[in-house]
Amino acid sequence: MCELLAMSSSRPSHLTFSLQALTEHSVHGSRDGWGAAFYAGRDVALFREPGAASGSALVDFLQTQGPSTTLAISHIRHATMGEVALANTQPFVREVMGRMHAFAHNGNLPGVQHHPGLTLGRYRPLGNTDSEHAFCVLLDRIHELWTTTEVPTLDARLSVISAFASELRQLGPANFFYADSDVLFAHGDRRLQAEDGRTRSPGLWVLERRCEDSDKALHADGISVDPGFQDLVLIASVALTDGPWRAFAEGELVAITMGTVLKSVSLDEPPRA
Repeated sequence: MCELLAMSSSRPSHLTFSLQALTEHSVHGSRDGWGAAFYAGRDVALFREPGAASGSALVDFLQTQGPSTTLAISHIRHATMGEVALANTQPFVREVMGRMHAFAHNGNLPGVQHHPGLTLGRYRPLGNTDSEHAFCVLLDRIHELWTTTEVPTLDARLSVISAFASELRQLGPANFFYADSDVLFAHGDRRLQAEDGRTRSPGLWVLERRCEDSDKALHADGISVDPGFQDLVLIASVALTDGPWRAFAEGELVAITMGTVLKSVSLDEPPRA
């Protein structure tokens, strides 16, 4: 399975991550591409390669010279649909109303490209993966909220993304990150577990650190965050330390900004703050 990692912090922070270390958590060993998106305001610095992170000069560069950011998304690919190519390498990004929107998905969505409820509209994939098709469907739906330069309400966005995630879950595991430069949305579902080889929850894990810990660097398996972050949220496919990581419930959607969880929604229960 693919591996996901995202960071949201209240101050620009330098996230250093070993993609090779994260790859080792994968059941299959994900060596078919990697990518990282670092937000800078409304824009994104995007780095991707359609190959293994091991031995990559670009990965080495990012580990020492990667940009500071308040929001980062990374993805390590194990190809299940679509050839190994740059166009099929995540995260995927598109511009909507003067903002870069980013998406990364972990799981398989067989039939998504022919599903009558998930047809394409104004946004079209560059590659041929189920993940990018799903992203384009989401953008079509969310586009209607971004009719002006004003940011839509959180509840309006959550309503669209919740309905979208509910549909994807019917096809297969639908763990994903979606960011619109304002909020990071993370949906946890099921994934292939290394312990027993079964596809089950949790699909994501979350770690929150508060300002009293901001003078200490955070070190985990394959990642580190420099001191000074104040509030910080990390989300990953697996818990990366023995610390207080919390497993996502199956079908849980979380909205995060500037290192703070704004709202958590269960797709099977009423929203909770």
